[in-house]
Amino acid sequence: MPIRHFVLSCVVASSVGALHSPVLAQSGPPPLPPISDTSPAPQNLKSPAEFDTIADKDARSRALFTEIGKVLTHLRCMNCHPAGAHPLQGAGREHNPPVWRADTQTGAIGTTCAQCHTQANVPLHEAATYKSVPGHPRWGLAPLSMAWEGKSVGDICRQIKDPKLNGGRDLALLHEHIAKDDLVAWGWDPGAGRQPAPGNQETTGKLVQAWIDTGAQCPENTGALEVPPQR
Repeated sequence: MPIRHFVLSCVVASSVGALHSPVLAQSGPPPLPPISDTSPAPQNLKSPAEFDTIADKDARSRALFTEIGKVLTHLRCMNCHPAGAHPLQGAGREHNPPVWRADTQTGAIGTTCAQCHTQANVPLHEAATYKSVPGHPRWGLAPLSMAWEGKSVGDICRQIKDPKLNGGRDLALLHEHIAKDDLVAWGWDPGAGRQPAPGNQETTGKLVQAWIDTGAQCPENTGALEVPPQR
């Protein structure tokens, strides 16, 4: 089956309203128009140099991570780091159609993401709305040890510094993951209809390195994080 038709069927199955769409009632899928991404422009992200005026090294380190937190708490990242059994999508809502993570305690097999999420973002046209199905060769859900949903920036900082909770990474590997991993890079190239993460991967990587160079200090805030609405 052509990839466009396959992905379209996956998305249509997830939308009750789409079942009544006059576009989908045609004998075949409509031709795909050029994608016009109307998402807001990427949010600003400060450069490491903008924190040089903070004389206290520990305070500068904490401020640097607070800036990094703009990326980590953005829904492009947060939706794949949920605390529950399901990934999130859109404005932090539960994934539809329903999918489940694998249960490491019971051995239950989770949903195979590649059934609908393929090698790259796939554009589609549904009910006159420009969209795309996200995709990447390693598309998947972060393990529960890496869940960030509902946590403060300080709590996320302490979590991602802990090799027991971050996939066994020391600070150098953590920097490499954030600064160079091509799956992480998807957050800044999420396809039509989605707001990208703030800034870009290069600036985020530089912020992470500056945070490490200043002692990798964490903000002191704890508890639940209120994430502002995003698309």
